[in-house]
Amino acid sequence: MALLTRDQIAKRISYEVQDGFVVNLGIGIPTLVANYIPKNLFVMLQSENGLLGIGPFPTKETVDPDLVNAGKQTITTVPGAAFFNSSDSFAMIRGGHVDMAILGAMEVDEKGDLANWMVPGKLIKGMGGAMDLVQGAKRVIVAMQHRDKAGNTKILKKCTLPLTGVNCYDCVVTDMAVLDLSKEGFVLREVAPGISVDDVKSASEAALRVDPNVREMKF
Repeated sequence: MALLTRDQIAKRISYEVQDGFVVNLGIGIPTLVANYIPKNLFVMLQSENGLLGIGPFPTKETVDPDLVNAGKQTITTVPGAAFFNSSDSFAMIRGGHVDMAILGAMEVDEKGDLANWMVPGKLIKGMGGAMDLVQGAKRVIVAMQHRDKAGNTKILKKCTLPLTGVNCYDCVVTDMAVLDLSKEGFVLREVAPGISVDDVKSASEAALRVDPNVREMKF
């Protein structure tokens, strides 16, 4: 079974971004989305450490060590980019001015709950901005692997880790599928190439309703 790569997950998510959107990219797979925004779209990528207008990752020749995103990765800017302090950045998020947040996750469940900020007993650097983003962004998309390294599903009936937010996301894109969240739970909208509907169901703890028009992902 050939699962999607991290870059393929990011590329698929980039198709959800619309012209004129302000988008926040979380740590991990979401940061890769910056490399796949269609050139014909005007999109401003926001980072909660105080930047609106993130560009693709820099090459070795263009790295500026003072220019980083919230995950401490070096980045580039696009024409018209703006820098501001963290309080202004969170005012932007909490005020509902971010059209879409793309976040990683350790677990999601069929009620729309998301866990992505800590594992009890393990060292964490801080809470980050995810709790604000899942409440303030107009649309939240989760980017993640369908299973963890031990092979356990991350698509659950109920999250077991400390929650980032409750009933807070709209869509999950994994290395196997695209799952929309409805009032009744997960809806399987797309499957990765070479992956069947039954493969996705068997890799999920939560029940999945299958969209009658379910289709294979296109890249």
